[in-house]
Amino acid sequence: MIIAIVNQKGGCGKTTTAVNLSACLAAREARVLLIDLDPQSNATLGLGIEVDPGRSIHRILTDDGFEIAEAIYPTGVYNLDIIPATILLSGADLDLANIMGRESVLKNKTSSIIHGYDYITIDCAPSLSLLTINALAAADEVLIPIQAHYYALEGMKLLFHTIDIVKSRLNYQLAILGILPTFYDGRTSISRDVLKGLKDYFSSRILRTIIRVNSKLAEAPSANEPIHIYAPGSRGAEDYGRLADEILEKQKIMNREDAENAEEKIRV
Repeated sequence: MIIAIVNQKGGCGKTTTAVNLSACLAAREARVLLIDLDPQSNATLGLGIEVDPGRSIHRILTDDGFEIAEAIYPTGVYNLDIIPATILLSGADLDLANIMGRESVLKNKTSSIIHGYDYITIDCAPSLSLLTINALAAADEVLIPIQAHYYALEGMKLLFHTIDIVKSRLNYQLAILGILPTFYDGRTSISRDVLKGLKDYFSSRILRTIIRVNSKLAEAPSANEPIHIYAPGSRGAEDYGRLADEILEKQKIMNREDAENAEEKIRV
């Protein structure tokens, strides 16, 4: 399964989610590849990866002859690999502008390695750029972190519109895995009210897991460790562990439904 972690609004915990969800899935015996598709390279920096600029996501996207496997780095975290980003990625939209099929470059490149991983997670830039379109075209599912703050719904209409366009033109199998409330502080009426509003508005699309405010989540990148290693007893580790379990459960249900549908087709 390829999961694009997307929200064009910055500061919603997107990279924190990409790194810690990937690491928690890996800790549950899944083989995971994290692709850093954000020019800020925070996922790469947060895992302490020293990058050769000639072996990064930028070259994968812009050099047709470069094999994606050459840009995969071990992270030092059990079962977790990464394709890192560098500042070169900030010019990727211009670099891709004249490439035929530019929206599907990542999809085409990942096809050669997809069977080597149980999950590929993509940390997208906080924008609806050509890089994000590439992530959506390559993904099976979209995970949307959203702050439990006022103005959290700002830009969501545009994001869902973009997902619909990609689904109709580039990737008809694209689905929304869920919306993940982040930065939730149950002590404040703002967080409680916004969470209620999100549930009322998005209904079943809101995941059961809620990521609570936790200082350890902010500290972990400085130690180049995911939260379940840096502070295994913290709220952050507990919440991202629950998120990994919820996604694993969702995939089991999807696999069971696919098997049942296949059997039904055979009977018909």
